[in-house]
Formats: sequence, structure tokens, C-alpha cells
Amino acid sequence: MSLLRKLSFILWYWRDPPWDTGITPPEVYAFLETHPPGRALDLGCGTGTNAITLAKHNWQVTGVDFVPAAIRKAKRKAAQAGVRVDFRVGDVTRLKGISGPFDLILDIGCYHGLSERGKADYRSQIFHLLRASGTFLLYVFFRESPAAPGPGVVEADLGAFSPPLDLIARADGFERKTRPSAWLTFQKPGP
Repeated sequence: MSLLRKLSFILWYWRDPPWDTGITPPEVYAFLETHPPGRALDLGCGTGTNAITLAKHNWQVTGVDFVPAAIRKAKRKAAQAGVRVDFRVGDVTRLKGISGPFDLILDIGCYHGLSERGKADYRSQIFHLLRASGTFLLYVFFRESPAAPGPGVVEADLGAFSPPLDLIARADGFERKTRPSAWLTFQKPGP
């Protein structure tokens, strides 16, 4: 991610970024209904909405975001909600000090903002930290065209997760009714 793009994210958190709705998506609740609590890692956690939801459902959660202001807000929100979440300022492409394995790794809108090199490093982190039979739940939006610059994924970015992960579900839709998006559920093969 470029320095200018990082700076723009940092500045957004002095206000309310448009992507920080404060609402956990139904896809996360559907996952919680079918999986017992375990260890979860929320990548690009922002102000902690989804990490807090997981903690309220008895998950042991670590949330990572590179914006210090977002992590400060997340810690305040968790304290107000009466839950414990290990929130950390960090780079999702180099998760230093975080050890797995995790039963769930959640990413709602982080992967699609990374550079090509960042995406490769990120995938390496996912492969290393996800428990055998663990779930990687990913929400992304697509670039307007594969050659278009800027944030978003192309199909090859998603295909790069398999192998070693298996794609077990995909639901395509639209972000804000205009930009193609998808929810993907990957699973790491078990013993």
C-alpha cells in the first residue's frame, strides 16, 4: 500500500470512515450459528465491530489494524461492551508477535486494498496461522477491470488461496449496489 493511501486511511479515522458501519454482517452471524467458539483473528479490524461480536459469542479474538486511532476506538468499544479482545496495531502482511493456530480468520475489506506483493505476503500469513480444518472468511470487492489501478481484486487474487485452502462457498453481490463484490469461505484441509 502506498504511503499516500496509508495516510488517507489514517485521516479517515479522525472522523467516521464510510466503510465502518458499526454493523456486523449477516454472513458472520451465519458462521457463528454453525461453529463452536474458538480462536479468531480479525484482519483489518478497524474499530472492532466484528471482533467484539465474536467475543460476545465466546470467541477468543485478536484484532489487527495498522491505524492507531482505529485500534484506540476498538479498545474503548470493547471495554464498553464488557468483552476482552486483544487489539493490536500491526501490518496484516507481517503479523509479528501473533501466533496461531486460529479456528477462524476474518477479513472484511482488507485484502482488496493491498498491493500485489502485500497480497502474496498476506496469503502466506493466512496459510501459516490458520488451523487445520479452520475457516478463512473473506469479503472483497473487485476492480472495475483487471487492468484498472487501485484497490480491488481480480479472480487470480482469489484463486491464489487454493491450494492450500479449499473454497467451500462463494456468494457474489454488489457493494453499495454498484461495485461487484463477494463473500468467500475457505477451509484449510484437516488431518
